[in-house]
Amino acid sequence: MKLTGLSIAGAATLALIAAAMAASPESPVGAASCSGCHPARPGVQSAVPRLTGRNPADIVAQMRAFRSGQRAATVMDRIAKGYSDAEVEAIAAWYAAQQ
Repeated sequence: MKLTGLSIAGAATLALIAAAMAASPESPVGAASCSGCHPARPGVQSAVPRLTGRNPADIVAQMRAFRSGQRAATVMDRIAKGYSDAEVEAIAAWYAAQQ
């Protein structure tokens, strides 16, 4: 079977998502999608901040600012609109508990 670049990229993405979900089965719905951009490990150089270990109130406040348009964004404003307040709070609490 010959894999194209798109097939390989798709398979790699699915593998990463599955690994993230398997490593944290108790994570709330939506939390795994954050790890696509936000690094999980300390020391990873990225313009996108780590969420693990952050104050949950800070995460909630930033998501609300993205959703309302108070904070400029390239994509987070659209992502934030897809989550309810309860989902954002659950995701924030879960990331705050991660180390």
